[in-house]
Amino acid sequence: MFSKILIANRGEIALRIIRSARELGVKTVAVYSEPDKNSLHTLLADEKICIGPGRPSDSYLNIPVIMAAAEVTKAEAIHPGYGFLAENPRLPEICGSAGITFIGPSAHIMRLLGDKNRARQEMIKAKLQVIPGSDKIITDIDEAKATAKKIGFPVILKASAGGGGKGMRIVRAASQIEEQFSIAQAEAQAAFGVPSLYMERFLEVARHIEVQVAGDGKGNVAAFGERECSVQRKHQKLIEEAPSPFIDEKFRKKIIKAAKDAATFIKYQSLGTFEFLVDENKNFYFMEANTRVQVEHPVTEMIYNVDLIKEQIIIAADNELSLSQNLESSGHSIECRINAEDPETFIPSPGKIDFLVLPGGQGIRVDTAAYTGWRIPPEYDSLIAKIITYAPTREQAAQKMLVALEMTTIVGIKTNISLQIKILSDSDFKKGDYDIRFMDKFFTKKQVS
Repeated sequence: MFSKILIANRGEIALRIIRSARELGVKTVAVYSEPDKNSLHTLLADEKICIGPGRPSDSYLNIPVIMAAAEVTKAEAIHPGYGFLAENPRLPEICGSAGITFIGPSAHIMRLLGDKNRARQEMIKAKLQVIPGSDKIITDIDEAKATAKKIGFPVILKASAGGGGKGMRIVRAASQIEEQFSIAQAEAQAAFGVPSLYMERFLEVARHIEVQVAGDGKGNVAAFGERECSVQRKHQKLIEEAPSPFIDEKFRKKIIKAAKDAATFIKYQSLGTFEFLVDENKNFYFMEANTRVQVEHPVTEMIYNVDLIKEQIIIAADNELSLSQNLESSGHSIECRINAEDPETFIPSPGKIDFLVLPGGQGIRVDTAAYTGWRIPPEYDSLIAKIITYAPTREQAAQKMLVALEMTTIVGIKTNISLQIKILSDSDFKKGDYDIRFMDKFFTKKQVS
C-alpha cells in the first residue's frame, strides 16, 4: 500500500478520497488554488500545497505544477477524483515517466474509451449493441447532412472527446443541422480543446442506465448493479438511484453481464462506468464509458456496502481485485445533487455560506466540503453537496430523502433544494414512471399549474 498520495482535485470528492485513504492508513496531500485556501480538503489533508490562482487552467488543470507538487511532497501516487484531469491520458503518461502511480486506468484505456467514436467501434467488437450512428468523425456540415439522412431524424451530435452534456445538440430536421453543427463544434472546442463530433440516432423514449465496474487490468472484473440516471436537465444529472425502478432481475443480470464482458474484453483496470440508453422495450445500447469514479458512486456503495474509492486505491497499489466477482445488493439508495444555483433560472450562485445545517440520522449520508463561513468560488462547478439516503425499499428511501432535504438549511446563497423536493414529490417520480424526458415534462406541468 502507498504511504502517501496526492489528490489532484478539490471539494467533496477530495474529502471523499481523504476519508478512504485514512482508513487504509495512507497520508494525503491536498493541492489547492488561491480561492480554495480555506477549503475543507486543505484543512483535513495531512499536507497541503498551493498550485496557483483560481482559473482551472492555472491550477487544477496544470499538469506540470501538479507533478511538481507530487515530487516536492514525495507522494507515491496521484488520485484525480472526477472532472479536471481525471480523464486526461497525459497525466497517467507523465506519472509513469516520473515513477509516480496514477490511481486510475492506463493512458491507453483512457484514449480508447475517451474518444467516444473510437469507443463505439471497440464496443461493437466486444459484442455490445450500439445506437445507430456515424462510424467515424464528421468533419463538415455536408457530411453531417448526409449522415443524418442515412440514420434518420431525430439525431444527436456529440463531442467525440466530450462528456457532461457539453458539445451535445439534438437535431430534429435537416434545416437545423447547419446551425446545431456549428454550435456543437464550438462547445466541443471550448470544453475539450478539440471540435470533433460524431452522430447518433436520438432515442426520444429511453432511460439512462449505467453499470459500475472495477477491474484489475488482468481480465478480472467485478460488475455492480445498475444506477438509474434519467432525471437530467440539459444532460446534467440531478437525481440518481439504485437499483432502477424500471428494471427487473432478468434484465438486470443481462445488462450487468454485458458491461462485465465488455470490461473484461478490454482488460479494464480501476473503477469505470458503462453507460447505456434503454428503450421502452428494454433494448439497451452502449452510449459511453467513463474512466473515473462517478459523482453518483455513493448509491452503489450504499446498496452493496462497499467502499469504491478504497478499492480503486487498492487496485492501483498492487493490481489485485479484492472484491468478489459475484456481488449481492440489498435495499434502495437515492442521491440528490445540491448545487449553488438559482432553482428557477439555474444561474450559479457563488458566495459566502452564512449558515449551514446538514441532515443526519440512520440511512442518511452527506458528501460535502461546505461549512458555515465558507465562500464558494465562482471559478468551479456549482455542486456543493450530495445527499444520499438508504432504506429497505424505494418508497422509504424517497421519503427519507424528502425529510433530509427539508431539514437542510443553507443561508447566504441560492440552492436547488426546493427543486429537488418538488421532483421527489412528483407523482411520476414516486411511481418510478420516468425516462430522460422527465424534466421536460416536469417543467411543462409546472407551467400549467
